[in-house]
Amino acid sequence: MAAAIARGLAGAVDGMLFSDSGSGRAAALAEELGGEAVPNQEVAARADVVVLAVKPAALDGVAPSIGAAKEVVSVLAATPLERLRAALPDARILRTMPNVGVEVRRGVICVAGEASPEVRATLAAIAHVVEIEEKDFDAATAVMGCAPAYVALAVEAIGDAGADDGLDPELSRELIVETTAGTAELLRRRHPADVRRAVASPGGSTEAGLQELDRLDARAAFVAAVDGSLRRMRE
Repeated sequence: MAAAIARGLAGAVDGMLFSDSGSGRAAALAEELGGEAVPNQEVAARADVVVLAVKPAALDGVAPSIGAAKEVVSVLAATPLERLRAALPDARILRTMPNVGVEVRRGVICVAGEASPEVRATLAAIAHVVEIEEKDFDAATAVMGCAPAYVALAVEAIGDAGADDGLDPELSRELIVETTAGTAELLRRRHPADVRRAVASPGGSTEAGLQELDRLDARAAFVAAVDGSLRRMRE
């Protein structure tokens, strides 16, 4: 997620500093996007804003090295503001949950907490920003954070089916990707049920396909996916 945010921000901010725990990803991102790979302490001392993207269990270990940070954007899953503020008492903290669409500046970011107007404007440049209550973060994450993987699975399956029926695999993928993009834009204006009914004329091929999805209980499968993600977060 840190890499996706960095790619989205490239060109939208004056410069970026990167740090990691020794994986080499910070240096790779600095080379890819421009910027510098430096230790945590230097990031905290030099950056206007620190994007904190570590596993929740690593927070207490990382916090002392970024104690100089004045403004922090956290992307830690299942980590409430109370815990973040206890670990970083001197920083202004915004809790966020982005999805991978931020990489192409079409993401969604759910936020709670404090942030300067400049930080909020920067996030708005790469995503649709939604202010939510902290109690809703887990459910929101299960919907918007995990959903790109579910949608990608559906796109992959439909593209593979087209290839199995004789289409060139790259053509089949192009057709379903562009169809998905157009459908997403249409869904901004119309309810999903309206779109479904508009495509599925009675007795037609789309209706036959929807009947197969109903037979296999595809709707229940998607609901189960969201519930499974939510259970894991709450564990």
